[in-house]
Amino acid sequence: MASETLYIQHFNEEARPLAYYLAKMNGYTAVKKALAMQPDDITNEVKKSNLRGRGGAGFPTGMKWGFIPKQSAKPKYVVCNADESEPGTFKDRDIMRYTPHLLLEGMVIAGYAIGSNIGYIYIRGEYTREAKILDAAIEEAYAKGYLGKNILGTGFNFDITVHRGAGAYICGEETGLLNSLEGKRGEPRVKPPFPAIAGAFGGPTVVNNVETLTNVPFIINRGGEWFAKLGKLEKSGGTRLISLSGHVKKPGVYEVDAGSITIRQLIYDYGGGILGDKKLKAVIPGGSSAPVLTADEIDAVYDIEPLMKIGTMMGSAAVMVVSEDYCVVKLLQRITKFYAHESCGQCTPCREGCKWMEDVIERIEHGHGREQDLPLLLEIADNINGKTLCALGDAAAGPVISFVKKFRADFEAHIRGGKCPNA
Repeated sequence: MASETLYIQHFNEEARPLAYYLAKMNGYTAVKKALAMQPDDITNEVKKSNLRGRGGAGFPTGMKWGFIPKQSAKPKYVVCNADESEPGTFKDRDIMRYTPHLLLEGMVIAGYAIGSNIGYIYIRGEYTREAKILDAAIEEAYAKGYLGKNILGTGFNFDITVHRGAGAYICGEETGLLNSLEGKRGEPRVKPPFPAIAGAFGGPTVVNNVETLTNVPFIINRGGEWFAKLGKLEKSGGTRLISLSGHVKKPGVYEVDAGSITIRQLIYDYGGGILGDKKLKAVIPGGSSAPVLTADEIDAVYDIEPLMKIGTMMGSAAVMVVSEDYCVVKLLQRITKFYAHESCGQCTPCREGCKWMEDVIERIEHGHGREQDLPLLLEIADNINGKTLCALGDAAAGPVISFVKKFRADFEAHIRGGKCPNA
């Protein structure tokens, strides 16, 4: 297990109330410390920590905060991305469900660091229970002076509002999220300008993921260098929460020091191995948008750069395990159908290409495939990849390319025999 657990030990219903947070988690001591610091010193501490965004992009958090201009004619905003719409991902849900005050404290510190007095938590529509828990925690924080005007008598004001989305994958992309927050159609914006300059309501905005913001109180209390040393690779500090699902004996959320384990260790040492003691066929390492890995590729260290070297990505740290007897064609059909449905339609390659890929894969899955369908799929995916405003097109194309190339024999068996070889 991780040498230092920041979250998992507190994942229980007792941890929700403010009383537990204050008594067992040093609650709001980081805010008190931060409000006595200079804002730039907070940002520098976060830079030292090597905290990288936990939502998928992995961008250095302190650097992102540093892009916010010191002076602005418009209000600045801290927006928490609590959409967690990447299939296979469920760790942010647990943070909000069990330790909501940790998120609120991280947002207050982020607000002070960038000079913002307004925060929004954009939460996906399906997270009804978590939204209610957050609302209750916000009410507690206001009542005790940790939110609102003159926080802890320091003169700093900060307000947080929970904004519920309508359940669109595209609103996990930060500019699509901001459009939705403003009451507009949830679709990505052309960049530049980037949110740091013109984000929510035209003001400078930091958009951070739930897990990212909940690391901030630990960094302030114990120092950026301490946090950085928890990670085992140079660029990745702290611990990582991993959503493990699929054909494993012990699915769930696991916390590990960043860069400390391989995918094999995660599946077999943490997850208990494959259901029914079957053989491993494939692993999707970073949510459904991550290119698939074969059973021969799981000795890679589970972190951003090592996975990039083998042609995939860590993404939202959602690992989905596939056993030997599951049909990868059917799996890809489900994935592609999802992206075709979730495309906002703004970009022609994504709007047309995702539906086209879905139709071709569905044809193969149902025994009506043609020999030319596999090169056709690769051609369509290539005409989507890198040619859209946001990463949804890449998210749809990446799995298609990797599945077809790595499991071509399974697709050919469907085409030639009209049935799945695993059936």
